[in-house]
Amino acid sequence: MTSCFNGGTGWPEPVVRVQAVSDTCGDTIPERYVKPLSERPSLSPAAADGAGGGPNIPVVDLSMPDADATSQAVAAACREWGFFQAVNHGVRPELLRRARAAWRGFFRQPAEVRERYANSPATYEGYGSRLGTAKGGPLDWGDYYFLHLLPPSLKSHDKWPSLPASLRETTEEYGEEVVQLCRRVMRLLSTGLGLEAGRLQAAFGGEGCEGACMRVNFYPRCPQPELTLGVAAHSDPGGMTMLLVDDHVRGLQVRSPDAAAGEWITVDPVPDAFIVNMGDQIQVLSNAAYKSVEHRVSVSAAGERLSMAFFYNPRSDLPIAPMPELVAPGRPALYPEMTFDEYRVFIRQRGLAGKAQLQSLQAKAAAAPADDDPAAGGSPSSS
Repeated sequence: MTSCFNGGTGWPEPVVRVQAVSDTCGDTIPERYVKPLSERPSLSPAAADGAGGGPNIPVVDLSMPDADATSQAVAAACREWGFFQAVNHGVRPELLRRARAAWRGFFRQPAEVRERYANSPATYEGYGSRLGTAKGGPLDWGDYYFLHLLPPSLKSHDKWPSLPASLRETTEEYGEEVVQLCRRVMRLLSTGLGLEAGRLQAAFGGEGCEGACMRVNFYPRCPQPELTLGVAAHSDPGGMTMLLVDDHVRGLQVRSPDAAAGEWITVDPVPDAFIVNMGDQIQVLSNAAYKSVEHRVSVSAAGERLSMAFFYNPRSDLPIAPMPELVAPGRPALYPEMTFDEYRVFIRQRGLAGKAQLQSLQAKAAAAPADDDPAAGGSPSSS
């Protein structure tokens, strides 16, 4: 069985599985995976061997009896960092372990089994190894599986792996519990802005109308981790991400809000925690009160790494703009109106590109005439 498939389904060139590259490249990674010097990770000895230590993102205990204190802690973390680790979140640790094990089992299936679910850039749903459709573009050191959970019209178990046998049932159970956690955090975020608890959820389209999808990332062992990245620097284009990281190997790096420009912090995960981060859509809705912060993933020479990124998004055809309650004469709307469908076209065409899309939107809003108030319903063209 070959390690690549041709782009007859939309890819501009054959797609090579990083698992196959890792198995065959020896001590040197192919040039396509080598990042420019300015983008390469700075791997301290601690980061390289998976040890902890150093600064870390905030940790918020979601079981605190004082709801106001919980909301304030979540809001403070998202205003400063755009990230926090949620502990005592209500999703059973046993389910977290089962979900990790099921997906690790998929990536350990023979290549011919995994290739049955090869994806295309039309939807990205299925087994993939690249983002963006630019021919000859840089590649990240990772494979993934992307699937939909909400709305129900997009969810299809037939598009989910049938092996291991427990995967579909476990993923369904996991998705149901994480959606409930997302809705709870949305209420905390909303009250943290001084709004009614359901206001942010309403801006997403309301419960039952939101979107939810998951990308399971598999980062094989890499002989030269100092030259490449598992995922390039980016902010998440959607609403909010619940990340379940590997229980053995670290890799997530977040831009520090306080340190010198360009400094990255390797997150030291709390066992059984979710790492929660704001996406671009919440930064837009909050008029930049909450930050969608750049992050990236380093890889390891010591072993493989698996993570599960659960993306909670607004209804895809709903116009998204700063909420009117957060716009004032001294605080104009920083972003024009755009649907999530329009917004993510940029990602699907160009792949991950830092915060370029959000910055381009902010520039459009700044250049708009003073009487063109995007929050009042302006509808500029998408990029």
